[in-house]
Amino acid sequence: MDLPKKRTAAGVLFRAVDRRVLLVEPSYKPNWEIPGGIVEADESPWAGAARELREELGSERPVGRLLVVDHVHAYDGRPDGMIFVFDGGVVTDADVAAFSFADGEILSAGLYTPAEVRTLGKPLLADRLEAAVEAAQEGIVVLCEHGKRVR
Repeated sequence: MDLPKKRTAAGVLFRAVDRRVLLVEPSYKPNWEIPGGIVEADESPWAGAARELREELGSERPVGRLLVVDHVHAYDGRPDGMIFVFDGGVVTDADVAAFSFADGEILSAGLYTPAEVRTLGKPLLADRLEAAVEAAQEGIVVLCEHGKRVR
């Protein structure tokens, strides 16, 4: 019997005290993202998030608590998946300026308002990040369905 396969991705939410969030500009696609990516085989989501921080930002910052679990429907030819967002904590503009983009995967990073996130990223990401910011403020884990908070 073949078991169903889901893609799994993990990212890290960094936020400023004024509700701006960190977005990175990938070199390989037009829409901006939070630091993170696909979880590899036999890798936990939290280990995948930490690996992505090292690869994308040159950062050894610890991955914090889980903020969001989002079930994303199949779209754009991709199978459905589970997205995990972990807390990266509060950062300043100086912290962001200290990140390094050694492998060329990331072109730049910055702190952006919720409105700017909707312009730079996909609506799905913007919805998920709003839920993640709420989860961080409320001290809870939020469940989402295709970016929209359900619990």
